[in-house]
Amino acid sequence: MIVSNLPRLHSHWLPIITSPLTQFFISKTPKKQFFINSTLLSKPLSTTLFTKTPDKNSSTLQESRNQEKFVETPQIELSLEKLFLPPDTDVSSLTTPLSSRVLKGSNIVLSKYASDAQVDCAEFIKSSVKTEECPSDGLPEFALVGRSNVGKSSLLNSLVRRKRLALTSKKPGKTQCINHFKINNNWYLVDLPGYGYAAAPQELRTDWDKFTKDYFLNRPNLVSVFLLIDASIPAKTIDLEYASWLGRNQIPMTLVFTKCDKRKKKKHGGRRPEENIQNFQELIREFFQTAPPWIMTSSITNQGRDEILLHMSQLRNYWLKH
Repeated sequence: MIVSNLPRLHSHWLPIITSPLTQFFISKTPKKQFFINSTLLSKPLSTTLFTKTPDKNSSTLQESRNQEKFVETPQIELSLEKLFLPPDTDVSSLTTPLSSRVLKGSNIVLSKYASDAQVDCAEFIKSSVKTEECPSDGLPEFALVGRSNVGKSSLLNSLVRRKRLALTSKKPGKTQCINHFKINNNWYLVDLPGYGYAAAPQELRTDWDKFTKDYFLNRPNLVSVFLLIDASIPAKTIDLEYASWLGRNQIPMTLVFTKCDKRKKKKHGGRRPEENIQNFQELIREFFQTAPPWIMTSSITNQGRDEILLHMSQLRNYWLKH
């Protein structure tokens, strides 16, 4: 069986920007293919598997998880072609089963670049309304974006283990700027305005949309966009459109499914989060030849927090090296 190491867009979509990671998220033709023998797999792949800790930082994360209330992640069976293989991940040379390298609640394989994932300090730096006003130190950054009220600020607070680093509000549309938070003094988390807030004036929504997309297209140190999707409800057209826009412009993207702790009752017609996630993956096939990386999260149970930090670390360390 052959597994490609990168999601690919349809060939008529042309690149707008380039970055060291773009070719591994989006490409018209594969740069490399991996041949997977059945002997590499000791058991069927599922998103509940993650047993290997690559270094002391990720081990520390695992220990901290064991000290918290943890809700077991529902299983989503994955075929090999749906896995995300990070840059320079040669699965044929792995000494452990591939299934043991899949981050819990995701389709992401852990690579040799996963290190320094622990958050030791975090501070708010500044708010900007133009890309050129953003910090100019060139440090790598990850942008969080999603529909209003999807839980961006809550996820950011969960990642840094601080309740009020990013202020949360029950009223959508409170984030109105490009907000930079410096992590460990060497990289940034960026909180962007939510989209789809109908109560905001049209002119204001247009401004948010304009400077957010300008940031995506013209920020050279943007490592990846983390697009937040509410997994407690069926797929929204606006989320699919946003994902397709990022894809068309070849901007590296990871899907972050939020609110995975919410369980809708079947008798009321509600779908479970894992059902909504699978449905979103089916719909997004229209935009991508293979699925982008994705992670299940909950800011209530902290599900997915450590996995996001490990994924960010391997993307960041590869970006710094190249």
